Amino acid sequence: MKALTLLAAVALTACSGPAPDTSSDGNMTSAGSVERKATAPAPRDYAGRWIGVEGMVLDIAHAGAPGHYDLTMQWDLDNKGKFDGTATGDTILFDRNGIRETLRPTNGDATGLKYLSGKTDCLTVKPGEGYCRERLSR
Repeated sequence: MKALTLLAAVALTACSGPAPDTSSDGNMTSAGSVERKATAPAPRDYAGRWIGVEGMVLDIAHAGAPGHYDLTMQWDLDNKGKFDGTATGDTILFDRNGIRETLRPTNGDATGLKYLSGKTDCLTVKPGEGYCRERLSR
């Protein structure tokens, strides 16, 4: 009888843990636990004018579908063009002269351009090619 009482006490103790989480912000797994859905940060809006050095400029406009951009850029003194950009994560991918390029959010120091040093809201293609937004003070 003592063994039966002990077995009953163990069984009750094992079942007296916290109640399972039944919130609806995830999917129930076969083991009964809840897999949480990660909430992605809101996509960054890159539309607008970005200024580089020595005449370099990048204009980004929304292009129809979400995550698609029209890029108009002057990337050095002799080269300018228009390109289709596609958002991938926090970057914009585009093909320029047969080469896949990526615009990445950075700061001015990461552009490698002295004139942009210290700026905080920039896009960099590669060292020596970057563009920053000017924030207007109000």
